[in-house]
Amino acid sequence: MMASRALRGRSSLLRSVPSSATRAAVPLEARRRFSCSTRKMSSFYSSWEPEGPSVKTEIPGPKAKAEIAELNEVFDTRSLNMLTDYYKSAGNYIADPDGNILLDVYAQIASIPVGYNNPSLIKAAQSPQMIQGLINRPALGNFPPHDWADVLKAGILKVAPKGLNQVFTAMAGSDANETAYKAAFMYRRQQERGGAHVEFTEEEISSAMLNQSPGASQNLSILSFKTGFHGRLFGSLSTTRSKPIHKLDIPAFDWPQATFPKLKYPLDQHVKENEAAEKAALDEVEHLIKNYHVPPCAVVVEPIQSEGGDNHASPAFFRGLREITKRNNVLLIVDEVQTGVGATGKFWAHEHWDLPTPPDMVTFSKKAQTAGYYFGNPELRPNKPYRQFNTWMGDPARALLFKGIIEEIEKFGLVERTAKLVEALERVIKSLQ
Repeated sequence: MMASRALRGRSSLLRSVPSSATRAAVPLEARRRFSCSTRKMSSFYSSWEPEGPSVKTEIPGPKAKAEIAELNEVFDTRSLNMLTDYYKSAGNYIADPDGNILLDVYAQIASIPVGYNNPSLIKAAQSPQMIQGLINRPALGNFPPHDWADVLKAGILKVAPKGLNQVFTAMAGSDANETAYKAAFMYRRQQERGGAHVEFTEEEISSAMLNQSPGASQNLSILSFKTGFHGRLFGSLSTTRSKPIHKLDIPAFDWPQATFPKLKYPLDQHVKENEAAEKAALDEVEHLIKNYHVPPCAVVVEPIQSEGGDNHASPAFFRGLREITKRNNVLLIVDEVQTGVGATGKFWAHEHWDLPTPPDMVTFSKKAQTAGYYFGNPELRPNKPYRQFNTWMGDPARALLFKGIIEEIEKFGLVERTAKLVEALERVIKSLQ
């Protein structure tokens, strides 16, 4: 189940059963366990997506090669995977300029939740509300739209994790984590200062402008896990530990990293070893919290380490992590940028853990098409305005798009559907194994 959750994290929720080519490689008995036919399940809307892939040229083809060469003159194309024709992409299928159509299980790095050119989202994009959000983009901190509370309550907050009833909206996943870290730092220093009502000292004010303590706190950190990924801004990059290429040449904070459990599979054959690995990881977390020379005020963790290698841990591990953070007055930030919005059979992956108390913050982006972090404790709001602030502070147009995505997910019961389909997928994978 854990391995299959990683597969689900990458693809669109509007997922059809395997293509005929894939099915041909699957034993007949396993194929029969898929209860619906490919044609019946191929699309949620009539004539929306093609019946299957179609490859007409090599990839990239001649048109794509010419356009890539032109693009490379003004834009770095070295990470390019496929030049895309988004006008012709539909549902789970992605098209290129040469007319090639592929089944897309990558989904724009896990960020397309309900397929390309989804009819419901096209309709939402044509609404007067969306047009206003696009052409009159507000500086949300200063000039929020009069209906911004309604937009948040009908969309982002409608699917808020249990116990978290507020949101700080942001621009992208890295930004969501970065601002969550800032909230954690301000919260801790506010505690140490004696509460939100206590004013800053003159020493704090003057030293902050010199990037020195006590104003610019040098003695606080965020604890992350080895092989984790949390973004590429300065704070979020310091907690990213997945690949050196992300970090080379960039100054980093002296922050601690703990070992993420390295489980052995099949799980039922390595119960004792895996329990020991998770206990050792939790012991290391607590040791670092108590002894690291730059004390952590928060721990950030992915429910499934995605970019770092599809690494998993048990619900018991995460419950242990929540208990340790609670006991040591350290915040728990759950990074759901990759795993959130239904991809694991729950709307938020951490719902699988059955935590006794909710995380302190949950960050989101990708499939939400907008970004930010949820929180519940009102003290995580800074004690003064402009401390957690930027020009845009999110994007109403993207918040409206997420509202449309939520409505589409609910309309077709896609989270529940994903949970059921993965059982069939898991059986097929096991039969292949």
